[in-house]
Amino acid sequence: MLLKSINYWSFPGGLESTLCPFEAIKLAKEHGYEAIELCLGDGPEMGLDTTEESCGKLIQAAKDFGISIPSVASGTYWSRALGDATPESRAHAKDTLEKMLQITSWLGAKTLLTIPGAVDVFFLPDREKLPYEHVYKYATEGIRAVLPTAERCQVRMGIENVWNKFLLSPQEVAGFIDQFESPWVGAYVDVANLMPFGHPADWLRHLGKRVVGIHFKDFRRSVGTADGFVDLLEGDVPWPEVMAAIKEIGYEGPIAAEMIPGYQHYPMVRIANTSNAMDAILGR
Repeated sequence: MLLKSINYWSFPGGLESTLCPFEAIKLAKEHGYEAIELCLGDGPEMGLDTTEESCGKLIQAAKDFGISIPSVASGTYWSRALGDATPESRAHAKDTLEKMLQITSWLGAKTLLTIPGAVDVFFLPDREKLPYEHVYKYATEGIRAVLPTAERCQVRMGIENVWNKFLLSPQEVAGFIDQFESPWVGAYVDVANLMPFGHPADWLRHLGKRVVGIHFKDFRRSVGTADGFVDLLEGDVPWPEVMAAIKEIGYEGPIAAEMIPGYQHYPMVRIANTSNAMDAILGR
């Protein structure tokens, strides 16, 4: 069953990690979502020091509101990643990823959105550009090293397609995943992120059973930059084709709307608009 989910970063205070996750759960329910994708980071809320006890309280709060927590995301990958330049940063990234796998398990979620490395990061112009081969080598080594933790936690790492100049085609993503021969590594497909250089239905069909998570947002190709991300149904994502592909591959799980940044004024309106648009797209 497809779950209509909303990413924590979509709410006011989410990106800043100042929004209480209990409040986010309440807001998700009030706006008609069936699930929420919580986010781990270095901010004051949902940090890497999150305890099993606090996760249990979040699970109970979600149950009380009648929604679930099927997936978890994180932005820590931009400050340290498995494919980074230095051994120190790579070791820090491995430690962080293992902590997040444990917290994800404590939350009862099955998928952790994972970005294993970046050739470059468009919003961090001072960050060192790394060779593709370097990122591939160390990202592979890093994922392999944390597989025992993922298995112990029973959490899948969903490799997301982002604007990092890495794994730029569905064939590359599939090859990266398949080398591990593990059920604990899959694909997290963001249908709008790939719009500048691909077609989401192609990606979904090629990745097939590897897909363990899906992000919804929309994108205008004529803009072509980060300013091209728009509200659902306002861009060029071919939603009927996307839904046909999702059905074809037999994906059943959460579809999380990730709507960032929020509106400058009255940001909760975007949460309501997104809920209405997802109902139309999902045929609710």
